[in-house]
Amino acid sequence: MPDRPNILFLMSDQHRADVAGYAGNPVVRTPVLDELARTGVVFRNAYTPSPICVPGRQCLMSGQLPKTCRCEGWIDLSPNYYTFARHFSRYAYNTACSGKLHHLGTDQMQGWRQRMAPDAEISDAYVADRIEEEFARYRPAPGTGKWSNQRELEEARPADGPCQQFDRRATTAALDFVDRYFSDPLYLRPQSHRPLLLKLSLLQPHYPFFGDAELFDYYLDRVPIYREEPCGHPVLSLSQQNKPVHVSEEAIRRATASYYAMTETVDRYFGQLLSRLEELGQDLDEWIIVYTTDHGEMLGEHGIWEKTRFYEGSVRVPLIIRWPKGFAGGRDVQQNVNLCDLYATLCNLAGLAIPEGLDSRSLVPLLRGETCPWDNETVSQMGRHHLMIKRDDLKYQWYGETVPEVLFDLARDPLERENVAAHPAYAEAMVTFRQRRGQLGHGPAADPQYVNAGYRQNV
Repeated sequence: MPDRPNILFLMSDQHRADVAGYAGNPVVRTPVLDELARTGVVFRNAYTPSPICVPGRQCLMSGQLPKTCRCEGWIDLSPNYYTFARHFSRYAYNTACSGKLHHLGTDQMQGWRQRMAPDAEISDAYVADRIEEEFARYRPAPGTGKWSNQRELEEARPADGPCQQFDRRATTAALDFVDRYFSDPLYLRPQSHRPLLLKLSLLQPHYPFFGDAELFDYYLDRVPIYREEPCGHPVLSLSQQNKPVHVSEEAIRRATASYYAMTETVDRYFGQLLSRLEELGQDLDEWIIVYTTDHGEMLGEHGIWEKTRFYEGSVRVPLIIRWPKGFAGGRDVQQNVNLCDLYATLCNLAGLAIPEGLDSRSLVPLLRGETCPWDNETVSQMGRHHLMIKRDDLKYQWYGETVPEVLFDLARDPLERENVAAHPAYAEAMVTFRQRRGQLGHGPAADPQYVNAGYRQNV
């Protein structure tokens, strides 16, 4: 056995933190995640650094906020960026990913040594010396691009769609990989003499709202649904595409049933991989296992769909870390943490040096239940002009100088109905948030010398 621990990183896409059995949801069936939660540590206030796929994933890989790694939109990391996969590879880890990474540029590996069933595709913007006139000639036909939120809901139904097909391929590839890695009964060249960092990254429960027919039928009459109207705020009232959504209750129910069906499907795939590792003789109590996602899904809450907003349904994410050999499980952590923190955490657990310049704090003291100073802050950014800072139970949001600031007190208002930014009782908190906003490089008093969030390690 290698002296450094093997690591299994399980990841879904667009999974709401409250759509899981261990989170108290009485309808969805997620026995695999529930068992990881029962025997691991659950972070109840984990947040994405950006509530949209590409920047959220690049920030996770880099351990840096969007402004730090310069992924303040639909932008990939620059080639040869120092991702956690690259860092672990330097320490002789075999780093392998099956499934989605959502890199857009020419460096499709970004430190991973092996990719199976990848979503490897270079977007138009990264094609070197492209001939603009030629690209202009071949625009997609009207109506063949991304569906509107309206159509996404209207099309929700049982179907074997692109996400379902992709996840089958990714899971099968991961199963084949571990067979070769730990056994290889034919060629007799297993690779398990070195530590492994393996990631299985699935697309579901990301829309389109298609799902397994049997699971769809199971959930259709059971799922809770949101029938709400948007608030009056000029940004928080908008779904991702800034267009209103007007659909029937039946369409909402079908979309929600599909979402729950996809969530259960993901749980089953993770269970297949865990079972295969045990069949291959692996003691999973010796493995570090992480489960998370890139952001949530509004599912019609507050009258909006998809992500990109700083509501809890969009910006809060599930996060479970399990390693019985390293720390006791069966505990919840209430402190505010961020997906960026996983970089430093994995380094700390594996005994690797933590690189400088990260917006990443090791979660190891929290994992071990130690009493330690913790900067109870988490930050999320959408594009260059939208910023969220959460400290304790207060969640501040900035949308530019012409848009009202937002402050939610989640202790008093967990459903995020009342904006208390102008309330006198919160005046001191608002001053503190505005100062921190400037330190993070945002707003009229933005620090022109911004480098990073300025976190210090408690290790």
